[in-house]
Amino acid sequence: MALSVTRAVGSPASIIFHTILFAGSFFIAYEGVVEFDRMLLVLTTIVSLEAIYLAIFIQMTINFQSQVIAAVEEDIGEIQEDVEEMTEDVEEIQKDVDEIQKDVDEIQEDVDEMSEDVEELEESETEDEKRKSEQRQMLTGIEATLRQLAQDIEKLKGR
Repeated sequence: MALSVTRAVGSPASIIFHTILFAGSFFIAYEGVVEFDRMLLVLTTIVSLEAIYLAIFIQMTINFQSQVIAAVEEDIGEIQEDVEEMTEDVEEIQKDVDEIQKDVDEIQEDVDEMSEDVEELEESETEDEKRKSEQRQMLTGIEATLRQLAQDIEKLKGR
């Protein structure tokens, strides 16, 4: 109720109402409906009571706003704690990411070394295959020569 009264008093409608009330009071005294002194007595009494109640309502509004501000401050404190925790979590995640990056770099180095080893093996296999092929050719040549020699020996024996 205090909030709605203080909102209403601070509105343009309140200014219009009070202006009409004050002007009307002076007008009825001017017209002689009420004596001027009596009108001032009633008007000042009403204005004094209104000021007292407005001060009370304003204080109630201030108290309410203080409670709201205290609740907001508490929420802000909790949010700050949450942000600090999140910051710590992000830092830990960053450390984990850095460690993972180091592991990835090491794995990449291992893969590079393995690739080099595979290339060396392929080269050595190619060399081995060439050597074996040469050996086969040599053996084939030796066999052919031996056959020829065996045939020549048989011919010589047969003569």
